[in-house]
Order: sequence, then structure tokens, then C-alpha cells
Amino acid sequence: MPGYVKRRACPAPGSIPAALDMFRAEVRFYREIAPVAGVRVPACYEASEAGDGTVLLLEDLSAWAEGADPVTAAGVLTGLHARWEGQAPVRWPWLRRVGAAAGLIEELFGQVWPHLAARGDLTGPVEALGARLVGRVAAAEHQTGHAGPVTLVHGDASLLNMRTGPGGELALLDWEDVSAAPGVLDLAWLLVSSVGPARWDEVIAAYGPAGRIAEVLPAVITQGLLSLADTPPGSAEAVAWVGRLEAAAKRLPTA
Repeated sequence: MPGYVKRRACPAPGSIPAALDMFRAEVRFYREIAPVAGVRVPACYEASEAGDGTVLLLEDLSAWAEGADPVTAAGVLTGLHARWEGQAPVRWPWLRRVGAAAGLIEELFGQVWPHLAARGDLTGPVEALGARLVGRVAAAEHQTGHAGPVTLVHGDASLLNMRTGPGGELALLDWEDVSAAPGVLDLAWLLVSSVGPARWDEVIAAYGPAGRIAEVLPAVITQGLLSLADTPPGSAEAVAWVGRLEAAAKRLPTA
């Protein structure tokens, strides 16, 4: 049967993928959650795990357009979150919880930040934001749990993980970060990872009530800064990340 084969070797012990059990979580997602999730995902023909890693044989959506309109994406996410509010952690108790691997993420940020701060393409607000997070990343990760009712979240709801079909149907790909958390976490990452600041209000309105988004922004900003660190200094990609991180900083309460 033709399709897209996704193979993952066992993650290195002590790594973030190992601590989060990311690859087996995606296998379990396709086995248990995908058939009832209520959102379009690639059809799964095989989801297996063995001693050397995991294998997924998925529907090939490479002919679909990469990405999605962020307003449409916000609507799909709010539907997913409303469907599983209060139910996801009970129905699938293996789902990752808020704060998983917080210590490892804190350690990684502490290693990356000095190099990121020294590269010279951060604006003042973004540099100040990163400096404030040093030593506070684990607390920011745990804080996300207070941002609303727990539901099923994608965990990496960037436009890179979405495809749009010929009829406008939106599919969500790459479920390695599937979790039980407040839904606004997906919205915040959609904004910070993918949406130009001029459209943020429009996308938030399409999602619906998001009054507690500021409570998840520090953790999401941390992930954004780590993603920025993987881009060439001064590149168009880096400039876009900095712009979105500045927009996120403006939505944080003033200390």
C-alpha cells in the first residue's frame, strides 16, 4: 500500500525525546486517538514499535498545499479542544502532562541562551525577555497548567505541521508532542511559531476565549527562542522569529 513511512530510532537515554516518550506517543496517538479525534489527520495503515524504534505508515499528503490559513487553523484547534475538554487525560492517561521534562528544557535553555544573546540580531525587547527566562524555564513550563481546562492538544501546532487539501480541508500532521494540557497552549504556539503579528488579533478571535494566553506565553517563548537559535543570524527566518517574539512580549503583563 503506497504511503509515507515515518521511522524513528529509539531516542538517546536522557534526551528530551526520551523523557517525553515522543515517538511511542505518536504511535499510540494513531492507534487510539486518531480514529476518534474529530480532526483530519493522515490515515494510518501501520503503527508499530519494536526494540529498535517505531514505524508509522501514513497516508501521503504531499500533494496537499503546505501550511494553512491561520484563521482556519485556529478554528480547527478550538474544535479539537472543545471536543476533549476534561476528557482526554481520563480516556488516555498515558498522555504527557504539563511540565514533563521541564528540568531538561531548563538545562537546554541555559546552554543555548548565552550563544543566542551574543549573536547580535536580537532586538532589545527579545534580549530582555530571554534574560528574564534564565533560571525560570521550569517554572514557566509548570505555569502552563493553570491556563485553563485540560484537553487534548497537538503540542506542535505550527503551520509547518498542517496541510490544506484541494477543497480547503485542513489536516494536522506530526503528533509526537500530543499532550493533555490547556488548549490555549496550541493557540499560543500557532501564533509565536507561524503568524505575523498583524494577524494575531484576528486569529485569537477565530479561536475564541483566550484570556489566559499570557500564562502559557513564557513557556512558548522559551520554545520560540530555542527555535530561533537554530536559524542563521540575520536571516529572513530569524527576523520573522524575532518579530513574533516581540509581539509575544507585548502580551505579557508588565512586572
